[in-house]
Amino acid sequence: MTILHDPRCAEFGSDFRPERAARVRASAVHLRSAHADWKWREPGPVGEEALLLAHTRAHLQRLQVPPGFDEDTPWYEDIFAHASRSVGGALDAAHLALSGGGPAFSLMRPPGHHATAGQAMGFCYLNQVAVAAFAARAWGAARVAVWDFDAHHGNGTEAILEGRPGFFLCSVHQFPGYPGTGTRNSPNCSNWPVPAHGSRLLHLEALERSWTAILAFRPELILISAGFDAYLHDEVAPMSLEMDDFRTLGRWTAQAGIPAAAVLEGGYSEDLPLLMDAYLSAWQGDAAT
Repeated sequence: MTILHDPRCAEFGSDFRPERAARVRASAVHLRSAHADWKWREPGPVGEEALLLAHTRAHLQRLQVPPGFDEDTPWYEDIFAHASRSVGGALDAAHLALSGGGPAFSLMRPPGHHATAGQAMGFCYLNQVAVAAFAARAWGAARVAVWDFDAHHGNGTEAILEGRPGFFLCSVHQFPGYPGTGTRNSPNCSNWPVPAHGSRLLHLEALERSWTAILAFRPELILISAGFDAYLHDEVAPMSLEMDDFRTLGRWTAQAGIPAAAVLEGGYSEDLPLLMDAYLSAWQGDAAT
């Protein structure tokens, strides 16, 4: 397992917001301690050309000046640089996966799956998975799938990839719930809404069916928006998954035998380091899982 991580991703934000620096700081400490054999790499720089694969030039310019974008997405000094480094983590993870480097996970913030081509929202400023998907096509992957198991609909990823040949998105998420989308399907975007406080088994069934759809697409690369906020004890989303369920998702990823890269999206519980460990360890194929 290779972890893409830059400690500077914990140098912005407020400890009073759910999307806070402690999420990645505690997770990095835990994973380094628990898995001394895993590789750690700092993401490389990302230029404007890569960001323009998924975003408008006007959006990139807007990110560099105040004010904020909405209540959940304030403007911070250097937020453009922080968000760009998060994109770098996704790009490097995807490149590692495609080049035979094995499982790769981007442990960065801010998250990205709500960001559209021209709008920051919902803690997200740049859509790192969408940028990585376009880059993977440029690197020669004819079919790229995105599997989003965050508790919230990957509306930004859908808006960017919908209708584009060679891409397929499955999003499993709470509905009704933020951002209020994700109830319709299109030829290359499949949504699997799950009710709040719903049955854990029904949620797992939706995840399994969506994963089956991902595999049926026969992708050459799977990009995973790994959000851990569907956890039973998360402070943001009233969902019902348990820690062992994330271990199950990791096993599925491993068993597929398809190059895959994942990025951190949501997940706001104090158990996030353990949830992440459960998923990544199962994906890595550690015997203890």
